[in-house]
Formats: sequence, C-alpha cells, structure tokens
Amino acid sequence: MSVNVTGPFIYFTIPIFGGINVTQTMLSSFLVTVLLCAACIWLGKGLKKRPDGKQVLVEKGIGMMHGMVVDTMGAHNAHWTPFIITIFLSSICGSLIGMTGFLRSTTADLSTPITWAVMVSVIIWYNNIKNNGFVGWLKGFTEPVVVMTPMNIISEFAQPVSMAFRHFGNVAGGGVITSILYTALAGVSAAVLNLIASSGVAVSIILLVTGGGLITWSTRKKKTGLKILGIVIAVLGFFGMLQAFGVLSDVPVLSVGIPAVLSVYFDVFSGFVQALVFSLLTMVYISGSCPDPNEAAEA
Repeated sequence: MSVNVTGPFIYFTIPIFGGINVTQTMLSSFLVTVLLCAACIWLGKGLKKRPDGKQVLVEKGIGMMHGMVVDTMGAHNAHWTPFIITIFLSSICGSLIGMTGFLRSTTADLSTPITWAVMVSVIIWYNNIKNNGFVGWLKGFTEPVVVMTPMNIISEFAQPVSMAFRHFGNVAGGGVITSILYTALAGVSAAVLNLIASSGVAVSIILLVTGGGLITWSTRKKKTGLKILGIVIAVLGFFGMLQAFGVLSDVPVLSVGIPAVLSVYFDVFSGFVQALVFSLLTMVYISGSCPDPNEAAEA
C-alpha cells in the first residue's frame, strides 16, 4: 500500500522574475479573498441603529471576537480585532474551500500558514523595536542571562515555524489519514467479499436473509445496535452475491461512506479548531510585544 502526496497543481507560469507559478493554492487564496470581501460589502450594507436579521448575527459574531481579543490581549489591544478576525476567517474559509472537490484547501499548502506566521513575527519584531528601541530589542535576546542568547535567537525563528507546521500538519494530516483508511478498507472489502463469494451463493443468501430478519426484529424491539448489525450483514450478503455472479466485483463496499464522513470531520472540525488555535497564538504573541502603556509607565 502506498500513498502519493503531491503539491498543488500548477496552472500556468508567468514569465517574469524567472517564472512565477500560478498554482491551485494561489487560485483558492484569491477566491477566498474575493468571497470574504464580497461578504463584508454585503453584510455592511443597510446598517441600522436597531439591528435585525443579518446585522444581529454579524454584530454578535464581531462582539464575540472583540471580547476574545480583549480577554486575551487586554483592552489596550482591542484595535487588533479586525486583524484577528481576518486571520480567523481566512483560515476557516481556506480550509473549507477544499470541500468543493475541485479547489485545493489553502491551508493544505505549507506556504499559506508559514506566510501568516512570518507576517505575525514581523509584526511582533516591529512592535518590540517600536516600544524598546532597536538596541533594547537586541538586548532582550540576552535576558535573563547572556548564556541564553543563542536559545532566545533560535526561539524567535522557531515560533513562526511552530505556528505554521501546527496548522498545516493538522489539516494536511486529515487528508493523509483519510487516504490511508480508504486504501485499507478497500483491501479489507475485497478480501471479505471474495471470501463470501468463494463460499458459494448459498452463503450470500443466508447472510442476506439473516440480515433482513435481524433488521425486522430489531426494528420492532427498537434495538438500534442490532439493526445496524443487520444492515451490515445484509449488505455483505447482497454484495457477496453480486461478487459471486461477477457483477460490480470491483466496488470497495466497506470503504463507501466512512472515509467521506471522516473527510468532512477533518475539514470542518479540524478547520475550525486550527483557525481558533492559530488566532489565539497570534493574540498571545502579539500581546507580548504590545504591553499596556499605563503599566509600562508605572514600571
């Protein structure tokens, strides 16, 4: 069993600066940007002092994000809310766009989260230099003791790498797990159906009748577990019979449905979780470089 993992498809190359490849990821990122801009324009139209309909939902969502930013970064950093919302929505939409089937998830390409992570690091460095001066920023690498300087420098570069790989690894890993599971279930399906078919049509008929009887009995008794078992037995009997007659012999019955459900789980659940985690890490790291000016003055 082998799993082929490839990068984004290259649509064409722009012949400047040595050639710029226009890939699936770039197209998906562009579409996500356009969709988010269009959604913002639509949601921002017709605002009322007494909100109703879509405005209520938008204000509720923005209020929740604003509250999360204030709780994590402090009230003095509330102006970072639009930036955090942009990162959060770009991550979610970038992950979910892959569910279309013909577009690639932007977060399944390492270049996307690593670009976000580097951008966050540059913002952190800029604020540290702005607040402490260039010399003060460099001096910070020697704290708490000079011997820690190499480790502090390494941590500055490890931070964006860790953020990027955490996001990319969880999203891309879901796709790899789904592919491996599909291949494994296809092999098991072929082995089981071939075994049933080689035992003769009678075995398939027995399984089909047994499964049907179990479904009928469990339905009357309201036994959900036994009903599911009956369905599985009946399906195996039915496809085992088709296998014996050479009809649909190459259909991986056991791999139908399960990988699809897992794929939706990884795309939706993992997409939301990783977007939230990346946004929280962004808030924590940026807040460290933007301390409360009142507390800094007192110190």
